[in-house]
Amino acid sequence: MMTHFKAFISGFLSTLVFHQGLFGIFYLLGVIPRAPYNLDPVGLLSVPSVVSLSFFGGLWGIIIWGIISRTTGVKHWVKSFILGAIGPTAVAFFVVFPLKGIEINLAMIPFGLLLNGVWGIGVSVFMKYFFLRSK
Repeated sequence: MMTHFKAFISGFLSTLVFHQGLFGIFYLLGVIPRAPYNLDPVGLLSVPSVVSLSFFGGLWGIIIWGIISRTTGVKHWVKSFILGAIGPTAVAFFVVFPLKGIEINLAMIPFGLLLNGVWGIGVSVFMKYFFLRSK
C-alpha cells in the first residue's frame, strides 16, 4: 500500500516537474501557444487545472509503476518512457479531448507522446531516487 502512495506522489510530482517543465520549454520556444501551470478552475470542485492534471498523473503513476517496477537498467527507462508516452496520450486524445471538445491535429501527437514519455521517466526518477533509496 505504501508503494502505491509513493507511486501516486511520484506521478503527481512528475507532472509538475517533468511534464509541465517540458511544456514550459515548448511554450518558451513558441512551439505551443499555451503556458504551463494552468491555474484555471476545472471540475465540480473548481481546482486549478494543473492540480487536476497532477492528480491524474498520480493515478497513472500507480499504473505505470506497477508495470515497470521489476525491470532494471536501460530496459526500465525505455519502458518508463514508452508506457508513459502511450497510455496517458491515448486516453487524452481518445477520451479527454473529445469530452472537452478539443480537436486533435496531427502536430499534437508527437508533442503529446514526448510530454508524457518524459513524464514516465519522471515517475521512475522520483520512485528510484527519492522514495526507494532507503531500501
